[in-house]
Formats: sequence, C-alpha cells, structure tokens
Amino acid sequence: MHSVGHVAADPALDRHSSDPAAKGICRSCDRCSRRAFLGTVTRAALGLGLCPFLSNMACNTGTRKNAASRSQATGLVLDDRYLRHTLGKGHVESPERLIAITRRLNASGLDKHTVSITPSVDPTPYLQTVHSESHINRVTEQANDISICRLAVAAGLAAVDAVCEGKVRNAFCAIRPPGHHATNTGEYGFCFFNNIAIAARYAQKKHKLDKILIVDWDYHHGNGTEWAFYEDPTVLFFSTHALYAFPGTGRADRTGSGPGKGFNINAPLPRGAGDKEFLDAFTKKLVPAAETFRPDLILISAGFDSRKEDLLGDFTVTDKGFAELTKLVMSLAEAHSGSRVVSLLEGGYNTEGLATGVESHLKALLTG
Repeated sequence: MHSVGHVAADPALDRHSSDPAAKGICRSCDRCSRRAFLGTVTRAALGLGLCPFLSNMACNTGTRKNAASRSQATGLVLDDRYLRHTLGKGHVESPERLIAITRRLNASGLDKHTVSITPSVDPTPYLQTVHSESHINRVTEQANDISICRLAVAAGLAAVDAVCEGKVRNAFCAIRPPGHHATNTGEYGFCFFNNIAIAARYAQKKHKLDKILIVDWDYHHGNGTEWAFYEDPTVLFFSTHALYAFPGTGRADRTGSGPGKGFNINAPLPRGAGDKEFLDAFTKKLVPAAETFRPDLILISAGFDSRKEDLLGDFTVTDKGFAELTKLVMSLAEAHSGSRVVSLLEGGYNTEGLATGVESHLKALLTG
C-alpha cells in the first residue's frame, strides 16, 4: 500500500488546511429546504416518486468538476494494533476477525492497490462531541486497553481527513472495536466509543461540511448512532437491520424528533432477508431521501453480520449483494458528495464470511 498521512509516536491533532474548493461542495444553488426534504420522503413512501426539482442536476455540476481533480484512489486503515483489543477468550468479537480480513486482502492483492492511511489523528478533542465525560471515564475502566478503542476512533478521523483533503476518493477502515451501539452508558454491544458518530461530528467541525449521511447495513440496529443524531437535521441516518434481534430498537416509526424529525430512517427487514430485500430498501427509502438531503459526505457502518451464515444473524446477503450496496452508495456520493465515502467496520462474526464480504466491499470501492 502507498501511504497517506503522518506517523507519530505521540499522535497529535492533524491540522491540514481545509480548502473549500477541494471539498466538492456545490455552492451554486440553494440547498433543499427542510420542508422539501420531508415532502419528498413522504412522496417516496407513498409511491409517488420524486419531486420535479430533483431531475435538475445542475446543482451537482460543481461537485462533479471538483471530484474530477481529486484522487481516484481508495484508502485503507489496516493496523496490527487493533489485534490487541480483546473481550475475553472465545468471544465472537475477536482478533481473528481482523486476521481473516488481512489474510484475505493479502491473498487477493487488493491491499496493494490501496493507499495506506495511518490512524494518527488524536481523537481526544472530539470524543465529547458525542460522549459525556462520565461515559469516557467508564469505558476507560471497562476496556482492557482503552488506547485501542481510541485508535478505532482515530481511524475514522484520519480517513475523513484523507477523503476531504482529496488524497483518496473513498476509504475503508478495518477496525476494532466496533462502535454503532455506543451511547453514554458505557460499553454496549461490544462498542466503547461511537466511531462513526464521532467521525461525522469531526467532518462537520474540522472540514466545515454541512450535511452527513450515515448508512448502516449491520444486522443489528445502530441504536447509538440513532441516539446521537435523533434531533439533528444535519445528519441523515439510514439503517437496515433485524428489529427482533439485539438491541431491540429501530422501529420504522422512529423517524427523529424536533428539528430532526424525518432525518432518521429505520428499515427493519424480515428473517432471511437477502440481496433483493436490501436493495429494495435502499432503492425505495434511502435513494429518494439522499437525493433530497444532498449530503456533503457519506459514512458507512459496514456490518457484515448481515451476510449469510453469520454466527449472530439470520440474514442472507451475499458478497455480490454487498458489492451492489456499495455501488449504490457510491452513486449517491458521486452525485452529491464529490464521491467522498468513508466506511467503518462494524459487525461480522463468521470470520471467513467477514473476510470475503470485506473483500467484495473494498473491490467495489476500488473499481466504482
């Protein structure tokens, strides 16, 4: 892998300058209003299609022009230090997950076609954009090595930097521990810090991006991510999941509250849901919402426990299905976000299935 970023024994906050022109943000027209957003989502839900103004793609011309001058490479965070995190002998969220991913990427040669991203951004100033001090103190006591939990957060921040600064087009972070269940109650569902929520806040604060779309295809509902942005209209959260499984959250009628009403989209799927059901949910619910929201950056909670034969799930998504979901998200990013996508590993507990799912996902990121 080629290398991006700086390596530091004592990681410090990355202070690269932020060039608005490099962000690929369209400033040539007014943003869709909140009323327009909610109206379009409602029309899509009723099967009435998109509103007429969405067919006008002039708004995206600037985005495409800026994207053309950006790197077309794919970044990869893959660091042996994540192997040091453990929840105990025999636990399904084990170092073997990353060992299997590394072995698969080495065997396929995909790692050689990516740009290495070092997770060297200090996450300390950004943890409290999502978590309370009491939560931070509690997980510090609970984790066997809190530095690795912080390193998982750092990966998302470094990947956001690389994508927003045009060093890579998109990036995948093969990290442990996962994060989308974390709220302010200590470790929950193998998660200590909400890696993706912190990455979203970082993108908004450091890179001045207005709107972030988070797509979560993990088998389990990202309750922590929903919690973090439930009243926030600047983050659109979309989740496919099993409502009947842990943590038991993610009802379709949970759509946000206050100014965030309509910006939380839960798409629970039935037992055995596979490629068709996922693609239908993405096409009918995510696409119209994203087309109206027009995100500046797309983040993926990439959980591969929705893959067939997972130890903790009963969905049947195939490796081809993950590639199709990835391409669909990339098409939204190309249209609205200057092709900027950052994907963070969440679940996936059949180690070999996880490895082939990641391979398919990364290959799609590379080839578009």
